[in-house]
Amino acid sequence: MSTEIEETIKRIQSHKGVKGVLIMSTEGIPIRSNLSAEDTEVYAALVSQLSIKSSSVIRTLDDTDELSFLRIRSKKHEIMVAPDKDYVLVVIQNPQEA
Repeated sequence: MSTEIEETIKRIQSHKGVKGVLIMSTEGIPIRSNLSAEDTEVYAALVSQLSIKSSSVIRTLDDTDELSFLRIRSKKHEIMVAPDKDYVLVVIQNPQEA
């Protein structure tokens, strides 16, 4: 299973424009990352809060629905968040290079 995870991370990282990949628990605890330690902590803390709030909004609007993917784009970066039952995958990408 760990080999499969490593290969998936390498495949994601190989895409043009990808600057970082972070896998964290739903509580925001980093599990794997190719970002610096400081960036890992910042992204994990902030994106986990955003993911929780986004999930809450979706459930409030329709209690039979759930958040499956979140994409945020700024002038410098695009942050893609894929929450799951136990983990959250975060990919940071430069939209100009993608």
